[in-house]
Amino acid sequence: MTATKGLEGIVAAASSISSIVDGVLTYRGYNIDDLAANASFEEVAFLLWFGKLPNQDELSRLQQDLSDYAAIPDALIEQMKLYPKDMSTMAALRSAVSALALYDAEADDMSREANERKAIRLQAQLPTIIAAMARLRKGQEPVAPKAGLSVAENFLYMLRGETPEETSVKALDQALVLHADHELNASTFAARVTVATLSDIYSGVTSAIGALKGPLHGGANEAVMKMLNEIGSIDKVEPYIQEKLDNKDKIMGFGHRVYKNGDPRAKHLQKMSRELGEMKGDTSLYEMSVKVEDIVTGQKGLKPNVDFYSASVYTQLGIEQELFTPIFAISRVSGWTAHILEQYENNRIIRPRAEYVGQTDQKYVPIEQRS
Repeated sequence: MTATKGLEGIVAAASSISSIVDGVLTYRGYNIDDLAANASFEEVAFLLWFGKLPNQDELSRLQQDLSDYAAIPDALIEQMKLYPKDMSTMAALRSAVSALALYDAEADDMSREANERKAIRLQAQLPTIIAAMARLRKGQEPVAPKAGLSVAENFLYMLRGETPEETSVKALDQALVLHADHELNASTFAARVTVATLSDIYSGVTSAIGALKGPLHGGANEAVMKMLNEIGSIDKVEPYIQEKLDNKDKIMGFGHRVYKNGDPRAKHLQKMSRELGEMKGDTSLYEMSVKVEDIVTGQKGLKPNVDFYSASVYTQLGIEQELFTPIFAISRVSGWTAHILEQYENNRIIRPRAEYVGQTDQKYVPIEQRS
């Protein structure tokens, strides 16, 4: 047996949820461009879970369920108040989602119907947890979810404590659509490995959040924003990036393991970044990002991935840097839970082998004879 580093090129599962073929991303056969232009996030979540776009009755029922389930237990809020103010937002989210299982009477019910309900509850409650966590870090009381709002609108409402403008809601909704699923990425694979043991859906999502926390996965957009803040203005872009390139430093937000000719999601976020900047009368972040892209793509041939422009989008929505990766989780929990449901339907424990490269033919030596 010979190891393949990072499992690159290894097909580890058969799935009907999403695909990446010749640089084209689809959810259940629908091109991401089509969905990003036309579908709401709730429609996409339904599509991922149930394999088809909802009719009006089905969508209305899902919207009602998401609204009904959005509140989180008071005991969980009290627990979150004990977290350190300087907490890692992803560590806090990981802990809170794990704790959610303690308050769900169906947590260990492994029927398809119960798991579908838990998927919807998780989708409804993650935005509430993250908004509450953001406010608690600032010494503010959490804002309860408001009935009748979409996932995107409710999150911004709970975060700000006031009704968000339509342009911001539309931008966040589209960002959620673009991040909802991405084939067998690291966090999705982690979720499937966990539930393949027939562990519960909360354990699977907690594992996924742990994988998403890493800067090579969900944390990349935070690193992009940190870079833009360090650059500061468009006139400083070229010397900053050139120094990075000369030193062979990694520039976050560029390149992708799967896409060789560019991430199809990036163009939607680039357009969104420009539109938000124009709405606010300040396109400096967008212009800096374009300048960085021109230099990196021109010199290295690397194109931006989904993380690159999402950094300026979230910042222009008034969202602090520490929430970028948790917002990724708000979207991707739809895909994680879809994959978990699929894993349960045709399960086999995921147990690969390892290529042993250690010493051989070792003999036990009594302790008094060891050097």
